[in-house]
This record gives sequence, C-alpha cells and structure tokens, in this order.
Amino acid sequence: MVAPPDNDVLWAHGLTHTHDGSPALHGVSIGVREGEILAVSGPRGSGKTTLLRCLSGQVLPQQGEVWFNSTPVHTMRPHTRERLRRERFGWIDPEPALVPELTAWENAALPLMLRGTGRRAAKTAALEWLERLDIGDCARKRPHALLYSERQRVVVARALVGSPTVLFADEPTAPLHRAECAHVLRTLAAAARSHRITVVLATTCPDTAALADRTVSLLDGRRVRSVSLPHASDTEGRAACSLSV
Repeated sequence: MVAPPDNDVLWAHGLTHTHDGSPALHGVSIGVREGEILAVSGPRGSGKTTLLRCLSGQVLPQQGEVWFNSTPVHTMRPHTRERLRRERFGWIDPEPALVPELTAWENAALPLMLRGTGRRAAKTAALEWLERLDIGDCARKRPHALLYSERQRVVVARALVGSPTVLFADEPTAPLHRAECAHVLRTLAAAARSHRITVVLATTCPDTAALADRTVSLLDGRRVRSVSLPHASDTEGRAACSLSV
C-alpha cells in the first residue's frame, strides 16, 4: 500500500478494472487537490465513467487503491462507503434520474433530508440552488411536468445542495443546449470556488474541459498525454493522442 500525498483530497494509484471481461481501466493513477476542478477527457468508451465510479467508491477496482483525505476507500466496508458517498460526495449523471413522486425541490433537497436536516432548512437550501440554476419557478412541479433540461438542472442542484467535499460530474451538461450548458458550468465553477468543492468532471467536450484548472486524458482505459476531442461540427470523430510517461 502506497501512502497518498498530504495535499491531495482524492488520490488513486494503479486502478485496473474490467466490465464483463472487457478492460475499462489499465493502471490509472491520479491525484486531485482540495478545491481543484479536474477534467477527465477522452472519447466515449475511454474509461472516464469507470474512473469516476472507482474514485467515488461506487465501484471497487480489481487492482489499485483509492484514498479520500488519507483514508483508504478501497478497503472500506460497503455501508461505510455508502455513508461516505451520502455525506461527503455529490454525483451528477448525464441522465436526469429523479424520484417521480417528489417535487423538484424535494428531489433537490433529498441529500439533506437523508442526513436528518429538517424539512424547512432543506427546502430553503434546495430553493436557493434551483434559483441559481434558473428553475426556481419549477420547484413545485414533479419530474413528469419538467422539460428534460429542467430535470437535469434539478440533478445539478441535488448534487450541490449538501456542499459536498468532492463533486463527481459525469457529462453533466450532455442533455443541455448551449446557453443552458454555459449557465450550469458557470454555476458549478462558482460553487467550487466559493465553497471549496473539489470537482472531478468527465467530458467528451473541449469547451466543458476548458472550465477546469487541469485536465487528464484517457484513451482505451489508459492515461495519455493528450486527446484531441472533436467538436460537435467535426464529423470524423477521431481522437489523436500520445501516451503519458
């Protein structure tokens, strides 16, 4: 077991993982500092989502180590990892999964209420984030009455409402139009700066990666020096890279 650096809030060494026998990560090592926005770039299928799931404790790597604030995540019992994710981590999926029976504000407030926060305080915090994301007028609507892009912004509010230590964002703006995308990215960046939230952001979009303080690139489950991601207007969709050393 290798001791992580003291200044990294999140640190992983030699992560290797496969899905049904297909390789997803090959010996990936990474460190993220407190308050840093780190983009993980690469084409689809490069291992970005698997890396985020390993770093957040959702998936245990078959080889390698994951540390959070000098505590080994990879050796935690399942209920301890679940509590860590609930209390210290936030997560944004590219698909806006919400509880259909709850209103928008109740969905956004869910992490706080699961921690035992009173309903009034949780509602106040949720409404604040919904307003920041320009969907305050949707607070009382249930998911079926929301536009797809509105549901995604509720997911973003839910991830931010508890001021997580680390926010994992897997293609967080994939369902959004350009203007909505820019607004959500500005909100994420502002939250990271003002609340010292560490953000690990997986993306195939160069414009989204440009938000980050630093970018690491993956290709076929391996760290590489760089990946040239195609813009939306690029019809070839090819990725150029060089291996890291």
